[in-house]
Amino acid sequence: MSDNTNTTVEQLLARSNRLGSDPKNTNYAGGNTSAKGSEIDPVTGESVELLWVKGSGGDLGTLTEKGLAALRLDRMRALVDVYSGVEREDEMVAAFDYCLHGKGGAAPSIDTAMHGLVDAAHVDHLHPDSGIAIATAKDGEQLTKTIFGDKVVWVPWRRPGFQLGLDIAEVKDAHPDAIGTILGGHGITAWGTTSDEAEANSKWIIDTAQAYLDQHGSAAPFGGVVDGFTALPADERRAKAAALAPHLRKVASRDKAMVGHFSDSDVVLEFLASEKLGPLAELGTSCPDHFLRTKVKPLVLDLPAAASVEDAVARLAELHEAYRADYQAYYDRHGADSPTIRGADPAIILVPGVGMFSYGKDKQTARVAGEFYTNAINVMRGAEAVSAYAPIDESEKFRIEYWALEEAKLQRMPKPRSHAGRIALVTGAAGGIGKAIATRLAAEGACVVIADLDADKARAAAEEIGTADVAVGVAADVTDAAQVRAAVDATLLAFGGIDLLVNNAGLSISKPLLETSEKDWDLQHDVMAKGSFLMAQAAAKAMIDQELGGDIVYISSKNSVFAGPNNIAYSAVKADQAHQVRLLAAELGGHGIKVNGINPDGVVRGSGIFAGGWGAQRAAVYGVEENKLGEFYAQRTLLKREVLPDHVANAAALITSDEFSHTTGLHIPVDAGVAAAFLR
Repeated sequence: MSDNTNTTVEQLLARSNRLGSDPKNTNYAGGNTSAKGSEIDPVTGESVELLWVKGSGGDLGTLTEKGLAALRLDRMRALVDVYSGVEREDEMVAAFDYCLHGKGGAAPSIDTAMHGLVDAAHVDHLHPDSGIAIATAKDGEQLTKTIFGDKVVWVPWRRPGFQLGLDIAEVKDAHPDAIGTILGGHGITAWGTTSDEAEANSKWIIDTAQAYLDQHGSAAPFGGVVDGFTALPADERRAKAAALAPHLRKVASRDKAMVGHFSDSDVVLEFLASEKLGPLAELGTSCPDHFLRTKVKPLVLDLPAAASVEDAVARLAELHEAYRADYQAYYDRHGADSPTIRGADPAIILVPGVGMFSYGKDKQTARVAGEFYTNAINVMRGAEAVSAYAPIDESEKFRIEYWALEEAKLQRMPKPRSHAGRIALVTGAAGGIGKAIATRLAAEGACVVIADLDADKARAAAEEIGTADVAVGVAADVTDAAQVRAAVDATLLAFGGIDLLVNNAGLSISKPLLETSEKDWDLQHDVMAKGSFLMAQAAAKAMIDQELGGDIVYISSKNSVFAGPNNIAYSAVKADQAHQVRLLAAELGGHGIKVNGINPDGVVRGSGIFAGGWGAQRAAVYGVEENKLGEFYAQRTLLKREVLPDHVANAAALITSDEFSHTTGLHIPVDAGVAAAFLR
């Protein structure tokens, strides 16, 4: 925060962060807060009244000054005089830009009118589960009166916008003792003369609603437990989730490849085992923030927990076709003058006994979609406990989902990076070439799983790359089939699928023929030949089940084609890897899976192999000092350039990009030019 931050802004940010950091108050990126105050206009030198409000798309829990929109309050309120009615209210959002004060800051959101028109210095609009439970209850208006008396006023459902701001402002003026409102089908709004008072009023509404639900709600709001639909034991549950994940991703990705998230929380599992699962899921979510992320309703697998994976996959195919037809009909009923349909696949898939799978364009979007559906479950529980869950009409949901303003927001988003939406597993990636590849793929938008013998180093490398929405680390000995399957399963559970495997794990023992032991030979062949085979086999199975194509990349070596001295085991196994590339390219091409290799040479700096003794051995062979080995290798190349891990990562990123969509079975030399290793 800058030293000259306005005190009003400081209070607003502190309040926003406190409210947004507690999930009972609002969901991620949901709701907005505001404050009114004064500041000196640098042009006139006079004091000017301003409205600071959380901008479009921001998150209260992490809100900073840059995430606020600052508007001239007089100009914003003057829009009332030119407002011509609800049919034209979308035009008012563009008008907010002409009310901005200064430059920078966030774009004003659709809720700006609510904050500017309500005659209170501080306003909060939040999406708490307890408040939405009352807002979506069949008799929510009467419940509001019963629970809150005259302190909180019911406002019937209206789509967010200028008219809703006018409605709430009128409620505030007509009810001087009120501290806030319940917005039908939506959430809550509260206000105060000070920032602390607004925060206290918001919390009072949330806590009072929850206390009423706890004290007066039925013990079994979802009905009884359905026999055979209760949760499987944890290990069995997660094993089945991993087995189903590629098939579920196929269901969620027919129109566009999606990243997934898995949740088997108690809240989810209880709902999936309940009598009311089917009818409540069919009703869908209500709060606009919820169904914009979760779609209008989920796909529910209507089989018991003990159903086989094969039976589940067969039934999912039938349900998927029915879901797509139903969604198309929903669009056709309401979409005559709307933006083009954005896809008919589900964003939420519920599997009784196993858990919830949620999907989005990236991991964060997928995870948040799951969190929002969990919010929706809590809302349904609360509404059913004291009344009956009655979300907003389907036509109103459609007006939100295919809102022209929402479409314009989507169109303004930057072009996706080359690997956006792709999921990569890189072996031997805690350091060296593997880490460089993982880092580069993540920078290009991929979700990355770092597999390494050392679990702590794998996790540390992942944390360097990004949050768990970007990278995770797992332990894996690639010579062990069970650990290989576990690494692939971990990838499926972390991100919902797998698109890209990089076989990078390796080691080298540089010895002449007569000094190479059977153990030396077996170790290198187990790690690089057998390990690559096992990883390719496990990853390819998941890729085939997904039906989304994929990439497998082998980090081989110049030595796969170059015969050098004192290196029999390493060079032989690299030749094995090189031929695996050709064999798998021929076999997997029919599934849309590309298989390519990279042949590096002389990667000394940052290389785990060289640091592990290989550098000293090769330096001795060539008669140079170990710290000069990289320079030595560079001087024997045609380009006289040293090869670094990042250069190999560049090749891995390019060969797995759409620009090489028609290339498979290729070996790319990354050796600065070694004529003896030219491919023939």
